[in-house]
Amino acid sequence: MFNVSDKKRVVIKLGTSTLTHKTGKLNIRRMGNLVKVLADLQNAGKEIILVSSGAIGLGVGKLGLREKPKDTPTKQAAAAVGQCELMYLYDDLFENYGIPVAQILLTKAILETERRKNVENTFEKLISMGVIPIVNENDTVAIDELELEIGENDSLSAIVANLAKAELLVILSDIDGLYDSDPRKNPDAKLIPVVTEITDYIEQIAGGAGSELGTGGMATKINAARIAGEAGIDMIIMNGSNPYKLYDLFENKETGTLFISNLHKSQNGD
Repeated sequence: MFNVSDKKRVVIKLGTSTLTHKTGKLNIRRMGNLVKVLADLQNAGKEIILVSSGAIGLGVGKLGLREKPKDTPTKQAAAAVGQCELMYLYDDLFENYGIPVAQILLTKAILETERRKNVENTFEKLISMGVIPIVNENDTVAIDELELEIGENDSLSAIVANLAKAELLVILSDIDGLYDSDPRKNPDAKLIPVVTEITDYIEQIAGGAGSELGTGGMATKINAARIAGEAGIDMIIMNGSNPYKLYDLFENKETGTLFISNLHKSQNGD
């Protein structure tokens, strides 16, 4: 039996749709509940790392823009404003529970050089000090990623899980998990509880874009599962609309879609 409760170091990825209303403005109640649950899990002995989207979305709301910008300079401006707002909120909310947070902004250029080791060391030191690292891509300087729209945080969260030597990656989304067809279009779509191999079929049913304010979709989550799985890290996609469902997850109740890593498949003799 797969035992989630045994997982100690966990990366939790929060999508824009989890943190904000459709207006682009912060979902205050959900974010408050989410921080409360994460603080409680940290108090219970979990080592939590957050990969948080939402900077551009929050910036859009803060700047009063009617829609997500399409040109790179405005995206950069929205990211700069939104990241400031995002970290202020996290710091303020976690402070209520006596938990310090730290901001880590990454780019692919950093992760592809010897500076990668510096990032690993920073994660280890912060975690050892009881700090929750909050990671995002540095959208104000990662221009290539913004223009090509490959700088999404699903894949980044899997890379972070590997950097931080995590045992589990949890992606909170606006959907319950991976379905055999699009549940927004097909009311008879069935949730797939466990994926042991990312096949052509899995990639095919994962097609489609994410929310209007986000950049990811199910396809980027499958890519994250592949990156995590190759590193021996299990991954779960679950709905982030009710943060208290994280308790169910760590009490080994069936939640979302579990992607079994290559490591555990080999241990089971598959």
